[in-house]
Amino acid sequence: MEKLFIYNTLSRKKEEFKAINPPFVGMYVCGPTVYSDVHLGNCRTFMSFDIIYRYLLHLGYKVRYVRNITDAGHLESDGDVGEDKISKKAKLAQLEPMEIVQKYTVGFRDIMALFNALPPSIEPTATGHIIEQQEIAKKIIEKGLAYEHNGSVYFDVEKYAKDNNYTALTGRKLDELLENTRDLDGQQDKKGRLDFALWIKAKPEHLMKWPSPWGVGFPGWHIECSAMSTKYLGEQFDLHGGGMDLQATHHTNEIAQNVAYCGKTPANYWMHTNMLTVNGQKMSKSLGNSFLPMELFTGNHPLLTKGFSPMAVRFFMMQTHYRSTLDFSNEALTASEKGYQKLMEAYKTLQTLTPSANANEDLKALERNCYEAMNDDFNTPVLIAHLFDAIRIINSANDKKLFVTKEDIQLLNNIYQYFVFDVMGLKKEEESGKSNVALENVMKLVLDLRAKAKNNKDFATSDEIRNRLTEANIQVKDGKDGSSWSI
Repeated sequence: MEKLFIYNTLSRKKEEFKAINPPFVGMYVCGPTVYSDVHLGNCRTFMSFDIIYRYLLHLGYKVRYVRNITDAGHLESDGDVGEDKISKKAKLAQLEPMEIVQKYTVGFRDIMALFNALPPSIEPTATGHIIEQQEIAKKIIEKGLAYEHNGSVYFDVEKYAKDNNYTALTGRKLDELLENTRDLDGQQDKKGRLDFALWIKAKPEHLMKWPSPWGVGFPGWHIECSAMSTKYLGEQFDLHGGGMDLQATHHTNEIAQNVAYCGKTPANYWMHTNMLTVNGQKMSKSLGNSFLPMELFTGNHPLLTKGFSPMAVRFFMMQTHYRSTLDFSNEALTASEKGYQKLMEAYKTLQTLTPSANANEDLKALERNCYEAMNDDFNTPVLIAHLFDAIRIINSANDKKLFVTKEDIQLLNNIYQYFVFDVMGLKKEEESGKSNVALENVMKLVLDLRAKAKNNKDFATSDEIRNRLTEANIQVKDGKDGSSWSI
């Protein structure tokens, strides 16, 4: 099996990947909190881990990939204050919280399918593991590293830190964290400023609550991942991933919980994806520069000059290493679209090549280069550079400027199959035609957006969507039972 090196956030260096129980690999990735449409930052994280999952499978590992759905316990602030995000959305929409959960879980899965991401092996929910979370909290209390006060249970960070490195994942000093943490304003139930909730007492108006040994309440956000990763992957597993925004608080607290509970750091390798920017600025709603995947696909956003296909966007995201900042711009997306098209056109050309008796290119070296790129912490930008070497070879062979043998042609087909289709997860969109499931899903989401705009009397947006679709040769027909479309 190929030697694979992974940048481990825990050690802050690249390490050779050694599975605990090869060929089996356990991988846990923190999934979405399903209170709104999935944003592009999340999509980047999940696509990055999709590629990692795909490559591990390609190397022959049997991977159990667990990615949770947070459907309770995630408050508006990491400091255990504010409302539960899902409960708040449910109140505003005058719906049951589980209606909100269902809507955005389905939407998330639809978007991931459009990006051709493989589903995880297990996709557990926080609400489905309340008992497991309570049991972990009880055990930590027994160990003397958590305490109950007024129906809530808190993790005692300073007591834990006396014998354990609480900041192992960030490398920061505990004293610095304490200095930069606000006083216990409005949180007098906590002993220490860094303490975090394992269980939270529910106010009478709180919508999502369960009985517990400490009274009616709901779980803290961090404990859900400890409960689900332990249940499905064991007390210690191979890989744990998520966005870099989770590193300092969520993942730090996860490690503390697990060590307190069973004496083990949950994962051997911790991996974090970097953030997205737009034209060099941090993506945010307040700046008006954030957009949803569907807006990227339709082009229905002030900062976009046109829409881009899911595969073009996926290809774009792979052109930057997962640990580096990814900057969105029309120019960058357009360049990626052209690059993706070149990749697909070269594959078509490859199928028409006539073999020669002799060759003047070392294609085995090209294949080795592709593996070396992926084995170097899943370096997709370098992989893409090697794939463009393949494009050059294919086009030159087609123009009779160089010669390839039958074996070379097979090797080029293997490179495409292994790295373009299997590992990078790209697919040939033109083959899909009218029956493409992905297109059906895209159009369903687009027409839903248009219907919402009409219901909100936002006729300008409704007409804009219709006009853009007409320009793309997609006809929309409005009827009493809703809208339909045809090409």
